[in-house]
Amino acid sequence: MSALPSPRGEPPAPGERRDETGPDLLPTPVQQAWPFAWYVHPRPVFLGGNRVRLLRGGEKLFPALCEAVAALGVQVLTCLDPQYPERLRAVPGAPALLFLKGALQPADDWALAVVGTRHPTAYGRQVTQRLVTALVGHGLTIVSGLARGIDAEAHQAALQAGGRTLAVLGCGIDQVYPPEHRRLAARIVEHGALLSELPLGASPEAGNFPARNRIISGLSRGVLVVEAGERSGALISATCAAEQGREVFAVPGSIFSPKSQGTHRLIQQGATLVQSAQDILEALNMGPVGEQLALRALLPPDEAEGRLLALLGSEPLHIDEIVRASGRSAAEVGALLTTLELKGLVRHLGGQHYAQTG
Repeated sequence: MSALPSPRGEPPAPGERRDETGPDLLPTPVQQAWPFAWYVHPRPVFLGGNRVRLLRGGEKLFPALCEAVAALGVQVLTCLDPQYPERLRAVPGAPALLFLKGALQPADDWALAVVGTRHPTAYGRQVTQRLVTALVGHGLTIVSGLARGIDAEAHQAALQAGGRTLAVLGCGIDQVYPPEHRRLAARIVEHGALLSELPLGASPEAGNFPARNRIISGLSRGVLVVEAGERSGALISATCAAEQGREVFAVPGSIFSPKSQGTHRLIQQGATLVQSAQDILEALNMGPVGEQLALRALLPPDEAEGRLLALLGSEPLHIDEIVRASGRSAAEVGALLTTLELKGLVRHLGGQHYAQTG
Protein backbone atom coordinates (compact mmCIF):
# COMPACT_ATOMS: atom_id res chain seq x y z
CA MET A 1 0.00 0.00 0.00
CA SER A 2 1.23 3.50 -0.79
CA ALA A 3 2.52 5.71 1.98
CA LEU A 4 -0.17 7.59 3.89
CA PRO A 5 -0.06 11.39 3.74
CA SER A 6 0.65 13.44 6.82
CA PRO A 7 -2.09 15.62 8.40
CA ARG A 8 -1.17 18.45 6.06
CA GLY A 9 -0.76 16.31 2.99
CA GLU A 10 3.04 15.88 2.79
CA PRO A 11 4.49 12.37 2.35
CA PRO A 12 6.00 10.80 5.46
CA ALA A 13 9.43 12.09 6.37
CA PRO A 14 12.41 9.71 6.05
CA GLY A 15 12.33 7.27 8.92
CA GLU A 16 8.89 8.44 10.03
CA ARG A 17 6.58 5.61 11.14
CA ARG A 18 2.86 5.64 10.47
CA ASP A 19 0.23 3.37 11.95
CA GLU A 20 -1.20 1.43 9.02
CA THR A 21 -2.87 -1.34 10.98
CA GLY A 22 -6.40 0.04 10.44
CA PRO A 23 -6.67 -0.38 6.64
CA ASP A 24 -5.23 -3.87 6.75
CA LEU A 25 -8.45 -5.03 8.38
CA LEU A 26 -10.63 -3.63 5.57
CA PRO A 27 -11.71 -4.87 2.12
CA THR A 28 -9.46 -3.93 -0.79
CA PRO A 29 -11.69 -1.07 -2.14
CA VAL A 30 -11.65 0.53 1.30
CA GLN A 31 -7.87 0.16 1.50
CA GLN A 32 -7.60 2.06 -1.77
CA ALA A 33 -9.83 4.84 -0.44
CA TRP A 34 -8.20 4.91 3.00
CA PRO A 35 -5.57 7.60 2.30
CA PHE A 36 -8.31 10.16 1.71
CA ALA A 37 -10.21 9.10 4.81
CA TRP A 38 -7.02 9.37 6.86
CA TYR A 39 -6.08 12.60 5.12
CA VAL A 40 -9.15 14.56 6.17
CA HIS A 41 -9.39 13.01 9.59
CA PRO A 42 -6.30 13.90 11.66
CA ARG A 43 -6.69 16.43 14.40
CA PRO A 44 -6.08 19.34 14.71
CA VAL A 45 -7.00 20.17 11.10
CA PHE A 46 -10.78 20.45 10.76
CA LEU A 47 -12.36 23.64 9.41
CA GLY A 48 -11.05 27.08 8.65
CA GLY A 49 -8.16 28.01 6.42
CA ASN A 50 -7.14 24.42 5.68
CA ARG A 51 -10.59 23.02 4.97
CA VAL A 52 -10.83 23.55 1.23
CA ARG A 53 -7.22 22.52 0.66
CA LEU A 54 -7.82 19.31 2.58
CA LEU A 55 -10.87 18.42 0.51
CA ARG A 56 -9.19 19.30 -2.76
CA GLY A 57 -6.16 17.27 -1.79
CA GLY A 58 -8.25 14.09 -1.72
CA GLU A 59 -10.70 14.82 -4.50
CA LYS A 60 -9.39 12.01 -6.72
CA LEU A 61 -9.83 9.47 -3.95
CA PHE A 62 -13.15 10.74 -2.64
CA PRO A 63 -15.32 8.88 -5.22
CA ALA A 64 -13.49 5.66 -4.36
CA LEU A 65 -14.13 6.25 -0.68
CA CYS A 66 -17.84 6.87 -1.26
CA GLU A 67 -18.15 3.77 -3.41
CA ALA A 68 -16.34 1.62 -0.88
CA VAL A 69 -18.43 2.68 2.11
CA ALA A 70 -21.72 2.57 0.18
CA ALA A 71 -21.38 -1.20 0.14
CA LEU A 72 -21.48 -1.03 3.94
CA GLY A 73 -24.61 1.12 3.95
CA VAL A 74 -22.58 4.16 4.99
CA GLN A 75 -22.80 7.67 3.60
CA VAL A 76 -19.93 10.17 3.57
CA LEU A 77 -20.74 13.82 4.30
CA THR A 78 -18.19 16.58 3.85
CA CYS A 79 -18.50 19.86 5.69
CA LEU A 80 -19.60 21.40 2.38
CA ASP A 81 -22.42 18.90 1.84
CA PRO A 82 -25.99 20.30 2.16
CA GLN A 83 -26.92 17.27 4.27
CA TYR A 84 -24.15 17.97 6.79
CA PRO A 85 -25.87 19.01 10.06
CA GLU A 86 -26.11 22.79 10.00
CA ARG A 87 -25.95 23.15 13.78
CA LEU A 88 -22.70 21.16 13.88
CA ARG A 89 -21.20 22.95 10.88
CA ALA A 90 -21.50 26.28 12.71
CA VAL A 91 -19.33 25.33 15.70
CA PRO A 92 -15.54 25.77 15.84
CA GLY A 93 -13.66 22.53 15.31
CA ALA A 94 -16.46 20.77 13.43
CA PRO A 95 -15.14 17.69 11.60
CA ALA A 96 -14.42 18.11 7.89
CA LEU A 97 -15.85 14.67 7.20
CA LEU A 98 -18.64 12.61 8.76
CA PHE A 99 -19.47 8.98 8.18
CA LEU A 100 -23.22 8.40 8.54
CA LYS A 101 -25.18 5.18 8.84
CA GLY A 102 -28.92 5.68 8.97
CA ALA A 103 -30.64 8.95 8.13
CA LEU A 104 -30.82 12.52 9.36
CA GLN A 105 -34.17 14.33 9.30
CA PRO A 106 -35.19 18.01 9.65
CA ALA A 107 -36.67 17.23 13.07
CA ASP A 108 -33.16 16.31 14.29
CA ASP A 109 -32.47 20.04 14.45
CA TRP A 110 -34.43 19.85 17.71
CA ALA A 111 -31.97 17.60 19.52
CA LEU A 112 -30.82 17.28 23.11
CA ALA A 113 -27.71 15.40 24.21
CA VAL A 114 -28.11 13.14 27.24
CA VAL A 115 -24.89 11.89 28.81
CA GLY A 116 -23.58 10.63 32.11
CA THR A 117 -21.60 8.03 33.98
CA ARG A 118 -20.94 4.56 32.60
CA HIS A 119 -21.89 3.12 36.00
CA PRO A 120 -25.21 4.75 36.92
CA THR A 121 -27.24 4.11 40.02
CA ALA A 122 -30.83 2.88 39.89
CA TYR A 123 -31.81 6.52 40.45
CA GLY A 124 -29.81 7.65 37.42
CA ARG A 125 -31.40 5.03 35.19
CA GLN A 126 -34.90 5.92 36.38
CA VAL A 127 -34.34 9.65 35.86
CA THR A 128 -32.94 9.08 32.37
CA GLN A 129 -35.89 6.96 31.33
CA ARG A 130 -38.44 9.44 32.69
CA LEU A 131 -36.85 12.57 31.22
CA VAL A 132 -36.06 11.06 27.82
CA THR A 133 -39.56 9.61 27.46
CA ALA A 134 -41.10 13.03 28.16
CA LEU A 135 -38.68 14.85 25.84
CA VAL A 136 -39.31 12.42 22.99
CA GLY A 137 -43.03 13.00 23.54
CA HIS A 138 -42.40 16.66 22.64
CA GLY A 139 -40.59 15.63 19.46
CA LEU A 140 -36.96 16.01 20.55
CA THR A 141 -34.24 13.80 19.10
CA ILE A 142 -31.90 12.32 21.71
CA VAL A 143 -28.14 12.42 21.03
CA SER A 144 -25.59 10.39 22.98
CA GLY A 145 -22.45 8.30 22.58
CA LEU A 146 -23.57 4.63 22.68
CA ALA A 147 -21.42 4.09 25.77
CA ARG A 148 -22.37 1.88 28.66
CA GLY A 149 -24.52 3.40 31.38
CA ILE A 150 -26.48 6.63 30.88
CA ASP A 151 -25.72 6.80 27.14
CA ALA A 152 -27.29 3.41 26.49
CA GLU A 153 -30.21 4.18 28.80
CA ALA A 154 -30.90 7.40 26.86
CA HIS A 155 -30.82 5.66 23.46
CA GLN A 156 -33.02 2.81 24.68
CA ALA A 157 -35.56 5.12 26.33
CA ALA A 158 -35.85 7.18 23.14
CA LEU A 159 -36.45 4.06 21.05
CA GLN A 160 -38.96 2.61 23.50
CA ALA A 161 -40.88 5.89 23.40
CA GLY A 162 -41.04 5.72 19.60
CA GLY A 163 -38.62 8.60 19.10
CA ARG A 164 -35.42 9.26 17.20
CA THR A 165 -31.89 9.04 18.51
CA LEU A 166 -28.39 9.71 17.15
CA ALA A 167 -25.23 8.00 18.40
CA VAL A 168 -21.78 9.55 17.91
CA LEU A 169 -19.07 6.91 17.98
CA GLY A 170 -15.51 7.03 19.24
CA CYS A 171 -14.43 4.48 16.62
CA GLY A 172 -14.97 3.80 12.94
CA ILE A 173 -18.61 3.56 11.94
CA ASP A 174 -18.08 -0.04 10.86
CA GLN A 175 -17.15 -0.90 14.45
CA VAL A 176 -19.47 -1.02 17.47
CA TYR A 177 -18.14 -0.28 20.92
CA PRO A 178 -18.90 -1.65 23.38
CA PRO A 179 -19.58 -4.85 21.40
CA GLU A 180 -22.62 -5.77 23.50
CA HIS A 181 -24.39 -2.74 22.00
CA ARG A 182 -24.49 -4.14 18.46
CA ARG A 183 -28.22 -4.82 18.63
CA LEU A 184 -28.85 -1.35 20.07
CA ALA A 185 -26.76 0.19 17.29
CA ALA A 186 -28.81 -1.64 14.67
CA ARG A 187 -32.03 -0.26 16.16
CA ILE A 188 -30.58 3.24 16.18
CA VAL A 189 -29.80 2.96 12.45
CA GLU A 190 -33.49 2.15 11.86
CA HIS A 191 -34.76 5.09 13.94
CA GLY A 192 -31.97 7.63 13.64
CA ALA A 193 -28.30 7.39 12.76
CA LEU A 194 -24.80 6.43 13.80
CA LEU A 195 -22.15 9.09 13.11
CA SER A 196 -18.36 9.15 13.31
CA GLU A 197 -15.56 11.40 12.13
CA LEU A 198 -13.09 8.53 12.33
CA PRO A 199 -11.98 6.43 9.34
CA LEU A 200 -13.40 2.99 8.74
CA GLY A 201 -11.64 0.40 10.84
CA ALA A 202 -10.53 2.91 13.48
CA SER A 203 -10.44 1.18 16.86
CA PRO A 204 -12.06 2.66 19.99
CA GLU A 205 -8.93 4.20 21.49
CA ALA A 206 -9.23 6.23 24.68
CA GLY A 207 -8.18 9.48 23.02
CA ASN A 208 -11.06 9.31 20.54
CA PHE A 209 -13.81 9.77 23.09
CA PRO A 210 -13.08 13.25 24.48
CA ALA A 211 -12.86 14.56 20.91
CA ARG A 212 -16.15 12.98 19.83
CA ASN A 213 -17.92 14.77 22.71
CA ARG A 214 -17.72 18.08 20.83
CA ILE A 215 -19.78 16.45 18.06
CA ILE A 216 -22.39 15.25 20.55
CA SER A 217 -22.84 18.78 21.88
CA GLY A 218 -22.47 20.34 18.42
CA LEU A 219 -25.45 18.38 17.09
CA SER A 220 -27.61 19.45 20.03
CA ARG A 221 -29.34 22.51 21.41
CA GLY A 222 -28.21 21.60 24.89
CA VAL A 223 -26.53 18.90 26.94
CA LEU A 224 -28.17 17.15 29.89
CA VAL A 225 -25.84 15.45 32.38
CA VAL A 226 -27.78 12.95 34.49
CA GLU A 227 -25.11 11.47 36.76
CA ALA A 228 -21.39 12.18 36.70
CA GLY A 229 -18.52 11.84 39.12
CA GLU A 230 -15.91 14.54 39.58
CA ARG A 231 -13.75 13.14 36.77
CA SER A 232 -16.48 11.79 34.50
CA GLY A 233 -16.04 12.12 30.76
CA ALA A 234 -19.59 13.49 30.62
CA LEU A 235 -18.22 16.73 32.05
CA ILE A 236 -16.19 17.13 28.85
CA SER A 237 -19.46 17.18 26.91
CA ALA A 238 -20.75 19.87 29.25
CA THR A 239 -17.59 21.92 28.74
CA CYS A 240 -17.90 21.58 24.96
CA ALA A 241 -21.53 22.66 25.16
CA ALA A 242 -20.66 25.78 27.13
CA GLU A 243 -17.87 26.67 24.70
CA GLN A 244 -20.27 26.23 21.78
CA GLY A 245 -22.91 28.45 23.34
CA ARG A 246 -25.24 25.56 24.16
CA GLU A 247 -27.35 25.21 27.28
CA VAL A 248 -26.02 22.92 30.00
CA PHE A 249 -28.47 21.01 32.21
CA ALA A 250 -27.75 18.84 35.23
CA VAL A 251 -29.82 16.52 37.41
CA PRO A 252 -29.22 16.87 41.16
CA GLY A 253 -28.69 13.80 43.28
CA SER A 254 -27.80 12.80 46.80
CA ILE A 255 -25.02 14.80 48.44
CA PHE A 256 -23.67 11.44 49.61
CA SER A 257 -23.45 9.96 46.11
CA PRO A 258 -20.07 10.23 44.34
CA LYS A 259 -22.01 9.79 41.08
CA SER A 260 -23.62 13.22 41.62
CA GLN A 261 -20.56 15.25 42.58
CA GLY A 262 -19.92 16.24 38.96
CA THR A 263 -23.52 17.28 38.30
CA HIS A 264 -23.62 19.30 41.52
CA ARG A 265 -20.47 21.13 40.46
CA LEU A 266 -22.08 21.94 37.12
CA ILE A 267 -25.10 23.39 38.93
CA GLN A 268 -22.80 25.49 41.12
CA GLN A 269 -21.14 26.78 37.95
CA GLY A 270 -24.46 27.86 36.44
CA ALA A 271 -25.97 24.81 34.76
CA THR A 272 -29.76 24.65 34.82
CA LEU A 273 -31.02 22.34 37.54
CA VAL A 274 -33.44 19.83 36.04
CA GLN A 275 -36.30 18.19 37.90
CA SER A 276 -38.58 17.60 34.93
CA ALA A 277 -38.57 17.72 31.13
CA GLN A 278 -40.47 20.99 31.37
CA ASP A 279 -37.39 22.66 32.91
CA ILE A 280 -35.46 21.84 29.71
CA LEU A 281 -38.25 22.82 27.33
CA GLU A 282 -38.72 26.17 29.04
CA ALA A 283 -35.00 26.94 29.12
CA LEU A 284 -34.76 26.22 25.38
CA ASN A 285 -38.06 27.99 24.67
CA MET A 286 -39.25 24.91 22.84
CA GLY A 287 -42.84 24.01 22.13
CA PRO A 288 -43.94 20.85 20.35
CA VAL A 289 -41.46 20.23 17.53
CA GLY A 290 -44.19 19.32 15.03
CA GLU A 291 -45.79 22.73 15.43
CA GLN A 292 -42.49 24.54 14.92
CA LEU A 293 -41.73 22.46 11.80
CA ALA A 294 -45.18 23.26 10.42
CA LEU A 295 -44.67 26.97 11.06
CA ARG A 296 -41.32 26.91 9.27
CA ALA A 297 -43.01 25.30 6.28
CA LEU A 298 -45.92 27.75 6.29
CA LEU A 299 -43.72 30.77 6.92
CA PRO A 300 -40.49 30.19 4.98
CA PRO A 301 -37.54 32.37 6.02
CA ASP A 302 -37.20 35.71 4.30
CA GLU A 303 -34.29 38.11 4.00
CA ALA A 304 -35.44 40.30 6.91
CA GLU A 305 -35.61 37.31 9.29
CA GLY A 306 -32.21 36.11 8.17
CA ARG A 307 -30.57 39.47 8.80
CA LEU A 308 -32.16 39.77 12.24
CA LEU A 309 -31.15 36.23 13.16
CA ALA A 310 -27.57 37.02 12.14
CA LEU A 311 -27.48 39.80 14.75
CA LEU A 312 -28.33 37.39 17.55
CA GLY A 313 -26.03 34.89 19.22
CA SER A 314 -26.14 32.79 22.35
CA GLU A 315 -25.70 35.84 24.58
CA PRO A 316 -28.88 37.80 25.46
CA LEU A 317 -29.44 41.01 23.52
CA HIS A 318 -31.96 43.68 24.53
CA ILE A 319 -34.57 44.58 21.95
CA ASP A 320 -33.36 48.19 21.93
CA GLU A 321 -29.90 47.00 20.90
CA ILE A 322 -31.44 44.81 18.20
CA VAL A 323 -33.44 47.78 16.90
CA ARG A 324 -30.33 49.96 16.71
CA ALA A 325 -28.21 47.27 15.07
CA SER A 326 -30.88 46.33 12.52
CA GLY A 327 -31.87 49.86 11.52
CA ARG A 328 -35.54 48.82 11.62
CA SER A 329 -38.40 50.21 13.65
CA ALA A 330 -39.28 48.74 17.04
CA ALA A 331 -42.57 47.48 15.61
CA GLU A 332 -40.84 45.68 12.73
CA VAL A 333 -38.25 44.10 15.01
CA GLY A 334 -40.94 43.00 17.47
CA ALA A 335 -42.95 41.31 14.72
CA LEU A 336 -39.87 39.56 13.31
CA LEU A 337 -38.78 38.33 16.74
CA THR A 338 -42.25 36.94 17.41
CA THR A 339 -42.18 34.99 14.13
CA LEU A 340 -38.68 33.67 14.81
CA GLU A 341 -39.70 32.66 18.32
CA LEU A 342 -42.71 30.73 17.00
CA LYS A 343 -40.41 28.91 14.59
CA GLY A 344 -38.13 27.91 17.45
CA LEU A 345 -35.18 29.93 16.13
CA VAL A 346 -35.14 32.62 18.83
CA ARG A 347 -35.96 32.55 22.52
CA HIS A 348 -37.20 35.32 24.79
CA LEU A 349 -35.19 35.33 28.00
CA GLY A 350 -37.31 37.88 29.83
CA GLY A 351 -36.88 41.60 30.24
CA GLN A 352 -37.07 42.01 26.44
CA HIS A 353 -33.80 40.13 25.98
CA TYR A 354 -33.50 37.67 23.10
CA ALA A 355 -30.98 35.07 21.90
CA GLN A 356 -30.76 32.36 19.29
CA THR A 357 -31.86 28.92 20.37
CA GLY A 358 -28.95 26.59 21.08
